[in-house]
Amino acid sequence: MTTAPSTGRPTLPAQARQAREALLTLLRGLDPGAAKQVEAQRRARSGTPSVVVVGETNRGKSSLVNALLAEPNLSPVDADVATATYLLFEHGQEWLAQACYPGQLAPVGFELEDLPRWVSAGYDLPEGQLPPRHVEVSGPVPLLERLTLVDTPGVGGLESAHGELAMEAAASATVLLFVVDASAPFTAGELRFLTTMAERVETVVFALSKIDQFRGWREVLDADRELLAEHAPRFAEAPIHPVSARMFERAATAPTEQAAAVLREKSGVAELQTAVQETVLGRAAMLGEANTLRALSSALGENETRLEAQRRALSSGECEAAHLRQRRDQLTTERRSSTKGWQLRLRGEIQRARVDLGHEASRRMRDAQTHFRQRIDAAGRDELAELPRQVDAVLQAISGRLSATLAERLNQVTATVLADLFSDDELALIRAQFARPGGPGVVLRPPDRRPPTAEDKLLVFMGVSGGAGAAKLAAAPLAGAAVFTPFVLPATIAIGLGAGWWMARTRRHAADKQHVKQWLVESIADARSTLDQLVAEQLIEAEQQLSLALDDALSRRIEAIEAEIKEVDSSIKLGEKERARQLARVSKRVREVADGRERAEALLERIRAVRDRPRGG
Repeated sequence: MTTAPSTGRPTLPAQARQAREALLTLLRGLDPGAAKQVEAQRRARSGTPSVVVVGETNRGKSSLVNALLAEPNLSPVDADVATATYLLFEHGQEWLAQACYPGQLAPVGFELEDLPRWVSAGYDLPEGQLPPRHVEVSGPVPLLERLTLVDTPGVGGLESAHGELAMEAAASATVLLFVVDASAPFTAGELRFLTTMAERVETVVFALSKIDQFRGWREVLDADRELLAEHAPRFAEAPIHPVSARMFERAATAPTEQAAAVLREKSGVAELQTAVQETVLGRAAMLGEANTLRALSSALGENETRLEAQRRALSSGECEAAHLRQRRDQLTTERRSSTKGWQLRLRGEIQRARVDLGHEASRRMRDAQTHFRQRIDAAGRDELAELPRQVDAVLQAISGRLSATLAERLNQVTATVLADLFSDDELALIRAQFARPGGPGVVLRPPDRRPPTAEDKLLVFMGVSGGAGAAKLAAAPLAGAAVFTPFVLPATIAIGLGAGWWMARTRRHAADKQHVKQWLVESIADARSTLDQLVAEQLIEAEQQLSLALDDALSRRIEAIEAEIKEVDSSIKLGEKERARQLARVSKRVREVADGRERAEALLERIRAVRDRPRGG
């Protein structure tokens, strides 16, 4: 046993190993299948730390992997050739690639340029070849000397099999790198995947991609933090790294090394790479033990729920059975009734949310229009040219904020309508199923170039005429001095043309301001229409998802109650001594499981404290 030199107490890694073995023994006695699964997950982790990149389709995972490896176009990134299997990148002296079929066929080697044909849905496999379970690529990349990097298929938006592949890859991860993009906050699918994987993987690093494409990314970042706090509170304090793989790639073609350095710094890729390495390196064994403890805690929690139901069945008897049957009948009636009161309340609350969001959108758009009209009045030519970009940024921010407000209102709707039907835990599960539909933001149409008008030509003519008149006045005192005539005439012409140019430019700038004001009014109206449509679509989708979630939750709750009723009925048939004996055995098991979970969670808290401690601290 490894001991600390000062106190003789086992070190934290040693305590984690001891707890792991003790809890595995406990779980084997309760649920051999679950124990076998935890052991298989632990064995799947190799000695080299593994960072598995996960996220929904088209979130920029592959582009980010290429940026982290500093190898452009290594992992296929085109939207129409989305990854169909997961890619494992490891270190090697030279570039090699092979398709892997674990437990079935020998690996098939191939040239690196053929990689898209093996891993992308948009290409056909080489003739006569079967789809691989995963593909391994090795190469002389410095980062891969320290860890392996895994690029997974999207967890949503494609086939369900892709989500299963992502989970398979993530199950053996030392650390998850969860990629979301800056177009919208977490989707319901992303939060479901995160919640599922949180039962197996303790450490998650988040990356917010495509920040160069969406100016409202800071508002999306804030909304993401709020969603994590609500739906995955264990990760509420986890860092979220804003990154742009495209900006990092542009650094390779920058005109100067200074410009390249600026682009690389602004991309955030180097900062993310450093954060991942600091999280993993020197801590891989500890993080691996933490993942096993997390899986054990989750499995023991499921068994604790089952044992509690058995204990209630053994101790409550007829009263518990009557209560359960009453609860089952109540839920069945709620589910089957054609005039479900909660449906009417749900629809009413959603309509109220629609009205409130409409008022909020109107207020924000009205404030934005007033602000920018004042800016236009005071703007010079350069400010006027820059103004559309600022309008775009503000509208993107408004869109993101309304999206966050919508999620908050939907949570309120759920609590208001369903609080009488479900417990807090059941409500949390239901809310997670429609946490954030996501959707495109506002797309701003740039102002058209103002075409020249008859008034512009008239202004130019008036300016030149006025300038010529000014030139005559300037030349009159010198008319008698013939010696100065060769110099005076060009000077007066220049004065006339300059005055004409200035008068025409001034009037044209005023017309440009009026043109931009008209564009602003039209753009605000278009943005308002788009937001109204997005809110309506998301509310319709949320109502549908909520109805389906309710029906599913009711079904699962009824099935659980039926199982409890069977347990109670079985216990009633037992003799008093046998029931007491079984109750004592189950109560002992409940205490053991509760103590085991408490031990695991205490160790995980200590591991998190060490993991999050700055290097050298």
